[in-house]
Amino acid sequence: MAVKYVPERQCVVCRNRFAKPDLIRFVNGADGGVSLDPSGRMNGRGAYLCHNAECHEKARKAGIVDRHLKRKVDDSIWEALAGEHS
Repeated sequence: MAVKYVPERQCVVCRNRFAKPDLIRFVNGADGGVSLDPSGRMNGRGAYLCHNAECHEKARKAGIVDRHLKRKVDDSIWEALAGEHS
């Protein structure tokens, strides 16, 4: 029996590798803004973030995701992520 290949991606903050479905993907949208990509299949440049609350806080304060995507992540996206961890 063959083992199914699961792609891995790297968290832009902690640099740990995780299975792609286990990460949160931010993507540059066609409208010029940044959005979350729960399916992991949207077109555009993406940045991955693990589910660690410390990584979320560090990414928001230091603008790490902003730098990777070369666009500002809207505060509403960060608040939605913070709401998931509450």
